[in-house]
Amino acid sequence: MRFTKVHGLGNDFILVNCFEEKINIEQTPELALRMCDRYFGVGADGLVLLLPSESSDVNMRIFNSDGSEAEMCGNAIRCVAKYLYEQGLVKKEKVQVETLAGTIVPQLIIENGRVKMVRVDMGEPRLNRREIPMEGPAGQVINEPLEVDGITSYVTAVSMGNPHCIIFVPDVGQVLLDDIGPRIEKHPAFPRKTNVEFVQVLNRDEVKMKVWERGAGETMACGTGACATAVACVLNGHTGRKLTVHLKGGDLFIEWAENNHVYMTGPAEEVFTGVYPI
Repeated sequence: MRFTKVHGLGNDFILVNCFEEKINIEQTPELALRMCDRYFGVGADGLVLLLPSESSDVNMRIFNSDGSEAEMCGNAIRCVAKYLYEQGLVKKEKVQVETLAGTIVPQLIIENGRVKMVRVDMGEPRLNRREIPMEGPAGQVINEPLEVDGITSYVTAVSMGNPHCIIFVPDVGQVLLDDIGPRIEKHPAFPRKTNVEFVQVLNRDEVKMKVWERGAGETMACGTGACATAVACVLNGHTGRKLTVHLKGGDLFIEWAENNHVYMTGPAEEVFTGVYPI
């Protein structure tokens, strides 16, 4: 099976073009476990399948390194849009991508025939507790106490088609992510688990973020997490509606526009292609 290794700010994926390759969807969780293993496989945060769609240019399905399926991934969708254009599968600058979180529309920023950046309309954030989903009374979750093994953190919950729990801290460098990340990810308040973002506000236009991704652990970047963080920053009065999110792998530029849509702009890179024996 031919594949392409891609990444968005170090958040890396194995991309399989299922217009050309045959794959058994039922066996994909197990395949993702094997291929994403960084010692015995190709190594990646997730396996991304490009499938035919009846309503969009492509159907994108994402399987995390633990075999679970994600609704959406901001870094992956930028890589998908770039791949589709540069492989000649889509010959337009706006691409419609079907995901489990709905139809997402990346816009390609092209220089000299190559994709320089990708701006993605990530849609509207979902703020009602039941839409995230999170246990508790109806309404929004803004700076709400959450007890984890006797320690109280103040969390803001946002869904960008997948759940996010944002915690503001004085210094993200002091966060023991491997310890606290999985405990919040699997907290009973989140029936479908959650992604966890720790955020340090630098000024009205910039924040630093560390992320523990549901099903993948710590990653270099998270596109939906950066979008959820921008929304949480506005809800808590920390920043304006346009900001730069500094991640371990680089920067994403996020705007929560007046039309209530969140726009994410960032790079996507192809690393190598290969053949995996199945």
